[in-house]
Formats: sequence, C-alpha cells, structure tokens
Amino acid sequence: MAGQAPLIIVRGAGDISTGTIHRLTRAGFPVLALETDRPSAIRRKVAFSEAVYDGTATVEGLTAVRIADAGDAGAILAQGAVPLLVDPAGASIRRLAPAVVVDAILAKRNLGTAMDMARLTIALGPGFEAGRDVHYVIETMRGHDLGRIIAAGRAAPNTGVPGIIGGHGADRVIHAPCAGTFRMRRDIGSTVDAGEIIGTVESGDGEAPVRTAIAGILRGVIRDGYPVARGFKLADVDPRLEERKNCFTISDKARCIAGSVLELVSGFAAASR
Repeated sequence: MAGQAPLIIVRGAGDISTGTIHRLTRAGFPVLALETDRPSAIRRKVAFSEAVYDGTATVEGLTAVRIADAGDAGAILAQGAVPLLVDPAGASIRRLAPAVVVDAILAKRNLGTAMDMARLTIALGPGFEAGRDVHYVIETMRGHDLGRIIAAGRAAPNTGVPGIIGGHGADRVIHAPCAGTFRMRRDIGSTVDAGEIIGTVESGDGEAPVRTAIAGILRGVIRDGYPVARGFKLADVDPRLEERKNCFTISDKARCIAGSVLELVSGFAAASR
C-alpha cells in the first residue's frame, strides 16, 4: 500500500495530530510524522510524539517509530507502522516531495508551511488562510463548526479559553506557577481532589507546588523533568470520574478533525488516479 498510495507528511504528532495520523494510516495511506526534538504533549498516552523520547509510541494498536533519517521511512511503513522524524523545520518535505502535507502543529501560527510544499496542503486551526497559506484549513474550535473544511478564509481565532468539559473550562487546566523543571507526582489516569498537589516546579528558589483546581481524572500531564516557563500548560483534569478510559484513547475532537482531513485526502487521491 505504501508504494501505491500518495505519501502524506504530517507536521506535528501531539494528541490532535495523532488522531489524524491514526485515521489516515488505518485508511491505507502512508504517513510520515515530523516533530520537534522536545515535544510538550500533555495527553502523552495518546500522542505519537512520545516516540521522540522513547523510540516508539503505540496508540490504539498503531505504533510510531522514531527514525534517524527520512530515508528510513520506507522500511517502517512496510512494517505497518508510522515513521516519525525529528524535523521541526520540515527540511525533509522538499526532499521527499510528498503528495500531501498536513500542518497539525497547532501552534496558532504558521511555522513555515506553504501551499507549494505539496499538491494538497491542509492546516489545522488558526494561523493559516485557506487559499493563500494552504489549500484548506480545518476548524479546531469545539462547537458547531468543529471539523468544518474551510476552502477560503481562516479558522476561528484562538481565544485562549479551554473548551468546556463537564461544566468546567479554564479551571480544569493547570499551568506552571513559575519557571523551572517540572517534577511529576501523579500520572495520567490518576484520580485527584481539588487542591491536590500533582507535582512541583523546581527552580533556584526551591520547589513550587502544582495544584489542581477541581476534582477529577488527570487526563494529561507533561513529562517528568520537562523545563517550563511560568504559565506553561502542565496538566489537564477531566471532571468526569467515570471516563478514565478516555485518558488512553483518541478524543472525540481529534477523531472529528481526522475525519475532515481524511475526506480531503481521499477526494484528492481519487482525483489523482
């Protein structure tokens, strides 16, 4: 299949991007994922970006494997896995000339993706204009338009306010109280109380506790030992205690966005035959 279907390069391999990579791969498309050398995914259990640190990362039965060179991608694809290359600048894109490029970095700004990188270019979320920066933009904001395919214009601007889950929004997200090194005490899937210490940030002034604001399940926590700036996102609490399994599966949001990407890629592939 890898030799028949058009190569797709996906920039970014966090949890939302992983949903897209997973869907495209299961649909039979060969996908190469590109990442930075220090990914900061919170939902680590469902992020292929963890392969940067651990060599491999498996999400819902599909494994991503870190490779040292773009030339190694074919061997990994032949195994039915996803090759992942540390290439934040996307230098390998010009070399490999993929048919499709998907910018799933979700940086809320364009970090270098251009329409001429491939015959089909897609960007997830704000920071891009469809028809100028890329061919299509996919809406990533929760609500009625989530997953909408935009052929002209932009996605909704970033509000900086997390989506509401179980009646909670901003209070479910935990940020670093100061700059330093995060030390984890509670991992993903743990049940926590409001005000509980889930870790600390070590700095020259000592250890600052990192506390929850609400009770629930730790749906995401950044890696132990990660260097953070003040205000950096560290963790995410899901108030729905009965939904612990959600910590280990691709989210509804990621699946919705992935479906829109697959729609565009499938149409493109059919038209290219």
